Formats: sequence, structure tokens, C-alpha cells
Amino acid sequence: MRDDRTLAYSLSREADTWRWSVYDEDGVTVADGVGRSLEAAQSAVNRLVFAGEASRAA
Repeated sequence: MRDDRTLAYSLSREADTWRWSVYDEDGVTVADGVGRSLEAAQSAVNRLVFAGEASRAA
């Protein structure tokens, strides 16, 4: 992913899992997946959304 993009994300409960999606500034889905728990889904989102911030701060 480009480091200068603004990203948004969503988390939603589905039966026994949590679905997550990451969107770019145009609303296009750039990544999505399913976690077994809210914590697992949030962790996956954090790795994608905040990875660019960490590399810019270094």
C-alpha cells in the first residue's frame, strides 16, 4: 500500500466471526477478511492501517 493514503475501516459481527474491511479515500475496498474474535479482526486491521504510520515515523 502507498504510505500517503488515508484509510478507513469497518468491523461487523457475522454469526461466529467478525468481518473486517479497509477502504481507501475513494471508498474502494483495499483489503478484507474474517477474524474469529473482535480482537483478531481489530489486530488485522491495525496491521494494515497503522503499518504505514509506523514506517513514516521511523
